[in-house]
Amino acid sequence: MQALLQAIATMAMPLDAQRIFHGRGGLYPGSEQWVLDAFPPVWVLTSFGPVTDEALATIEAALTVRWQQLAPDQPLNWVFQSRYEGQAETRLMAGEVPQPHVVSEQGARYRVHVLKGQNHGLFLDMAEGRRWVREHVAARPGIKVLNLFAYTCAFSVVALQAGARHVLNLDMSDGALAIGKQNHALNGLTDGASFMPHDVFKTWGKITRIGPYDLIIVDPPSYQKGSFVATKDYARLMRRLPDLLMPGGYALLCLNAPELDLAFLQDQMRELAPELTFEQRVANPAVFADVSPERALKVLVYKAPALPPA
Repeated sequence: MQALLQAIATMAMPLDAQRIFHGRGGLYPGSEQWVLDAFPPVWVLTSFGPVTDEALATIEAALTVRWQQLAPDQPLNWVFQSRYEGQAETRLMAGEVPQPHVVSEQGARYRVHVLKGQNHGLFLDMAEGRRWVREHVAARPGIKVLNLFAYTCAFSVVALQAGARHVLNLDMSDGALAIGKQNHALNGLTDGASFMPHDVFKTWGKITRIGPYDLIIVDPPSYQKGSFVATKDYARLMRRLPDLLMPGGYALLCLNAPELDLAFLQDQMRELAPELTFEQRVANPAVFADVSPERALKVLVYKAPALPPA
């Protein structure tokens, strides 16, 4: 736990939502179970192992000391989530959580919910993926984007901010898309987005009719029973990409499954969508460094062939 305490003692005042300490990456022996995130003005500590009251008291003392140094006139707000043996328990440890709770990242604003569920409405490890989308669209204003497994539509927000003409957001969860609509409103984005609360595998007809697309973002759960299982369902998406992309279009393929390596995506793409060329792996935020990069979040960029010259 010493590495976590050191990170707390030296952390800067966070303005954007971000990870502060990533023990899960395995780079800090003895602290593998700990994760600390900032969702200003709230700290969220997560443990993936058993925790004693003494350990929590030690961490709270460290947070209190550092917070008094950073913001002596503000109360400490922090939440603890235990994720151990398949169970998730979340509790407010001190202060309060704003309602609504809105955070920022790279100039965009998002609504989050740190007191309920395992996911908080914004995946912090995807920050560089969102940055890539923002820069990609800014260099190609007016493009059409398909955002599959859109969740709360953060990719859509940055794409529209950067100048996309239209983004189709598709997710099975109507509740997640409802937050996505709020995120668009938070950023003053009143046009250009559409929302479909459907199962992607039962909606290919509508998706195809609205397309083709200049950019397709695929960011599915690695395993969600009844919705998506990466080992069997990712291939079904890959087969569709060549027909859904505009000539010269791009696909951003994301996978957060430690048990599946880079080759899982690349080998299947070579077999199922050989027309698409691998361009790059988008780097994860530095704080998410992992002792094994193959286990970390994978975000890959592929490009469709351009039309041959006339």
